[in-house]
This record gives sequence, structure tokens and C-alpha cells, in this order.
Amino acid sequence: MNRKTAPTTAGAGQIRFSGYEGPANYVIEGEPSKLRLGPTRLRGALKVSAEVAQAAFRAGDGALKLDDGRSLRISMIGHTAGSEDVFVELRV
Repeated sequence: MNRKTAPTTAGAGQIRFSGYEGPANYVIEGEPSKLRLGPTRLRGALKVSAEVAQAAFRAGDGALKLDDGRSLRISMIGHTAGSEDVFVELRV
């Protein structure tokens, strides 16, 4: 049986969380343009400096402005100390 794989969306955007606003590269599993209000979430990852990644994970929540101008709320769900990656869930 073949399983559908979600499309991957990558780009450069702006991340904002308590005490910080700046650039971030992102990869999202799924199509952000199809995301609507409600419980549905997409998963993805942000690539920033190690210091910003640690601060973002500690903040817990924030916002990501995509390169197409759309803004999504994000919840930081994973980070490894010293890594430049923060794993996130995205919602409208």
C-alpha cells in the first residue's frame, strides 16, 4: 500500500517570540496555505543560530512570518542544546 507523503515547504521568514524578532529559515511538512482555524496543526523546523534556537525553545510560543507574507503561530516542541534547529508545530 502506498502512503501519500505531505509536500514540504521551505523558505526564509521572520520569527518572533518574547524578546526577539529576526530572520529564520524554515521547513514545513504540509501545505501552509491549506491550514485553517481549528485544531489542525502542521509540523516543521526552524534553523537559526544556536543561541536563538535555545531562547526560542525556552519561550515556548511565538509567530513565524512566511516568505509569502502569511503569519502562523508556532509552538516550540523540541530542541537539542547546541543545535541550530527548533522543531515546531504551526497553526493559524
